[in-house]
Amino acid sequence: MRDAALPVTLIVVGAIWLVWYLGWLPDKDWVIGLGFIAGGVAVLAIEGFTRTSVVTGPFLIAIGLGWLAHDQYRVSWSIIVPLMLILLGGLSKTELPIKSAG
Repeated sequence: MRDAALPVTLIVVGAIWLVWYLGWLPDKDWVIGLGFIAGGVAVLAIEGFTRTSVVTGPFLIAIGLGWLAHDQYRVSWSIIVPLMLILLGGLSKTELPIKSAG
C-alpha cells in the first residue's frame, strides 16, 4: 500500500475519540494507549517495511507506551515528550536499507 500511515492514524484516533465521547468505552487512559499501539502495528502490517512506516509505526507504538506509562506509573509528560522527540529524530535520521513507498 502507498503511505497508509496518516489515514490509519486518523482512523484510529478518530474512532477512539468518538467511541470515548459516546460513552461506549470506560473512561480509562489505557484504552487510548492500546489504540495508539494498535495503530502503530497496523501501519507496519498494512504498509510493510518502508521508510515512512518504519518511522510512523514505532513512533505510534512509543506514544501508546508513553501514554500507558503516564497513566499507570505517573511518569511526567515533561519526561515523556522529550523522549518522544528524541525517538522521532532518531527514527527519522536512521539510514535503513529499505525501499521507499511509491
